[in-house]
Order: sequence, then C-alpha cells, then structure tokens
Amino acid sequence: MVIFLTTIATALSLLIVDLVVPGVDIANFPAALIAAVFVGLINGSVKPILSALSLPLNFLSFGAFSLIVNGICFSLAAFLVPGFSVHGIIGFLLGPVVLGSANTFITNYFAERNPVLNSGKDVKTNTELPSS
Repeated sequence: MVIFLTTIATALSLLIVDLVVPGVDIANFPAALIAAVFVGLINGSVKPILSALSLPLNFLSFGAFSLIVNGICFSLAAFLVPGFSVHGIIGFLLGPVVLGSANTFITNYFAERNPVLNSGKDVKTNTELPSS
C-alpha cells in the first residue's frame, strides 16, 4: 500500500513539474506513472553510485554538484520513459528540485490523512496510537 501511494504521489508530482517547469513534458498520466517508477528505481540504484563517485566535486562545490547529479538521474528517467522528456538547462536543474518539493508536500498530505502511512503515530499530536 505504501509503495503504491508513493508511486501515485510521485506521478502527481511529475504532473506538477510538467505544469511549472519549462522544458519538462509528460504526455499523460500513464506516462507519469511509468516515469514515477523509473525515477524511484534510478534514485535507488544509480544515484547513490553517482553521488559516491562525485563526492570530491560535491565537496569542492559545497554541495552544489548534487544538483547536477539530480539532473542526470532525472534526465536518465526521461530518456528511458516514452512520453516523458526533459529539454534545456532549466528543466535539467529545476525539474528535480520542484519534483522533490511537490513530492514532499503530497506525501505529507497523504500521511496526515492515512494512519497506515504515518507509522502508527498521530501526526497532529505526535503521540503513539493504541495498537489493536
């Protein structure tokens, strides 16, 4: 259930990125769903490797090179998914930033509404819910 809702949240976030960021185009909702799966897979497998390899550059740039790593992963997902494309430097750099922000907002919204997602804690009071 959590993986399904995370994928839906990422797909909705990608649609928001399509609306807000010039240079990012998503054809339709099924393409956004497939892109959400690929973004998750790439962020879980390729991004840690790229981050480790680029650690010296990231250190020298005070962390700014992580924007490039995020853009590479975002563009790789766009390259692999038909109906999802990234064009230009604005889409490359700003797309992952807006995706992360929108995804955080939507995921927190779902977590407030669904007790399954908030790990057994009441979000408003931050106290443990009684188990049954």
